[in-house]
Formats: sequence, C-alpha cells, structure tokens
Amino acid sequence: MTTQHHEDMGTLRATAFLDHASAEVRDFVAGALPSSATTPRARAVALYYAVRDRVRYEVYGADLSRTGLRASSVARTGSGMCLHKSVLYAAGLRSLGIPARLVLADVRNHLASERLKRLIGGDVFHMHCLTSVRLDGRWVRATPVFNKALCRLYGLAPLDFDGTADSLHHPFDLQGRRHMEFLRHHGEFDDLPYERVVEELRTAHPRLLNASGTGFTEGSLAGEAGPLTAER
Repeated sequence: MTTQHHEDMGTLRATAFLDHASAEVRDFVAGALPSSATTPRARAVALYYAVRDRVRYEVYGADLSRTGLRASSVARTGSGMCLHKSVLYAAGLRSLGIPARLVLADVRNHLASERLKRLIGGDVFHMHCLTSVRLDGRWVRATPVFNKALCRLYGLAPLDFDGTADSLHHPFDLQGRRHMEFLRHHGEFDDLPYERVVEELRTAHPRLLNASGTGFTEGSLAGEAGPLTAER
C-alpha cells in the first residue's frame, strides 16, 4: 500500500463526527450539487457555497455536545459556527470521494460584534476551524464559514473558493481595516479532536459558555451587527 493510498483512506473514512454515511449528510450533498458539477473540483466548489450560504453562521447558542458537533446534526439544524460548518463540509466532501481534513487555529479579529468580543475576552478566538481539501493531486484550504448575508452586515466581502487556491480569510474589511490574522496553528485532523477543542474553548472563553457548559450563550450576531452598520 502506498503512502498516498494510506493517507487517502484516512481522509475519506466516516468518523464519529464526519458521519458522511448518514441520510442527513447525503441529502444535504445531493441538494447542493447541480447536474453540471461533474468533476471533483466542481463538486467541491458547489458544496462549499452550499455550506457557506445555506447553513447559517452563528456562534451564539452553538451546541458543543458530541451530538451537536456531528455533521448529520449540522445538516439537520442548518446552523452552526466554524466548527460545525467545517465538519459538515469535510463530511460532505468525503461522501463524494474527495479527501478532506479539519484545520484548527487561533485567530485574531474573528468576525464578532462588540458584545461577542467582551464574552470572548478580547479579539482572539481559539480553535477556529476550516477545511483542507485534496484536489488535483494537492491540498488546498477552504473556509465555508461566514455566510454571505452576515458578511454584508459586518462590512466584509464573502470568502470565495475556486478549488485551486487557498481560501482562508480576509486580512482587511471593505474599509481597509485589519480584520483577521492567524496566530497559532494547531494542526490538521482526520476527525474532530473533541476533548481538546472543548477543553480549549472552555478555558479560553469561559464567559461565552451557557449555564450548563454544553454550548455557548444565546444571542444573535445578525442582531448585534445593527450598531456596527449604523457607525458606517
């Protein structure tokens, strides 16, 4: 068995969180792909936009339980933060026979309202998640996280992906102000390292947790964008 074949097996399999054999994931993927998407790259791109814009991005109320972070749950609820949306995208890719991994990093200036920054404890968000995709013999990174409507509210251009180049983040917003930068790279993973992620989030952002500690407190990023929009 070649090294590449062994690697691809690890990045194609169904896992506890990337449960791509589930009906929910398969139905989501089927609804995301136009008949014109006949190549792996075209399918990966179509799925990217479906996850980006059909799954609502929301940190508030995010379910951090094992069940809530499964791809099948995200497909069913249609909402989640970077972890949830990247898990769904990676699972969907694997269901199409496209190798995928999860990428974890700490970032500065994560898309956030002033209230969310206070709850986070600053402008550094730990365990931001995106996806690494193997297309045309090489790995590229994609971030199907911030949906188009929310980007508009926060003065950001939505992140595009064409399957040939990394789609990571916008270093500046539409007014030329610094928006996001990567500070620490935790690595790439064949499945979500659940205990590590949840422990890091609980340690780094305790004020963001709900009373039960199983998710984040309630709120609305869209609702909290109003004052920011008015300032512009």
